[in-house]
Amino acid sequence: MAKSSVNTPSVPAPVETLTARGRKTRDALLDAARTVFETVGFPDTRVEQITQEANVAYGTFYRYFESKEHIFRELSTRLFEDVHRREPTDPDLSPAARLVAANRSYYKAYRRNARLMAIVEQVATINDEFRELRHEHRSQLIERTSRAIARWQQEGLVRQSLDPILAARAMSAMVDHTLYLWLIQGEAADEEALLSTLDQMCLGALGLESDSP
Repeated sequence: MAKSSVNTPSVPAPVETLTARGRKTRDALLDAARTVFETVGFPDTRVEQITQEANVAYGTFYRYFESKEHIFRELSTRLFEDVHRREPTDPDLSPAARLVAANRSYYKAYRRNARLMAIVEQVATINDEFRELRHEHRSQLIERTSRAIARWQQEGLVRQSLDPILAARAMSAMVDHTLYLWLIQGEAADEEALLSTLDQMCLGALGLESDSP
């Protein structure tokens, strides 16, 4: 018996043209995709599994997404936007306090997204498109951090000998790899001691005086 074909559009409908019901279905597919990716990994995920998890017909998927790569790319973008978002801080805080607050915001977001982050890091090692996406979002974080470092140098608070971009890259790599080993690889650590150590090392690398005694 021949398998019936699914009549799917070549290009999914733009998000801005969707009805409220359409947006709800699309969001359900994104939630389902995240669950499946985190459960079986990117290589073993199939569109059929996503639609089953979302409890929608197979063909419905293609009204909103071109492929599993397409939906994974959107999930990855949302992930990085969440992880790199900074919670507002008191403008009267010292640079050291603002740096620690930004770090803690990043730690919380990384932990909240650790399972999907593990999949993203895995895919970035085998897929050029997602590797570039990972680099793009990392570059945004580094640019923001380097601007802060340059500003603090102008204010005479940070070592003038540091290259702001290289310093931002080194600090980001240290924090990311430490969190990866702890939250994804399961390396044992006392949470507060580990985060406090990361904070102190970031401050020490820049030469910023901690507000803590």
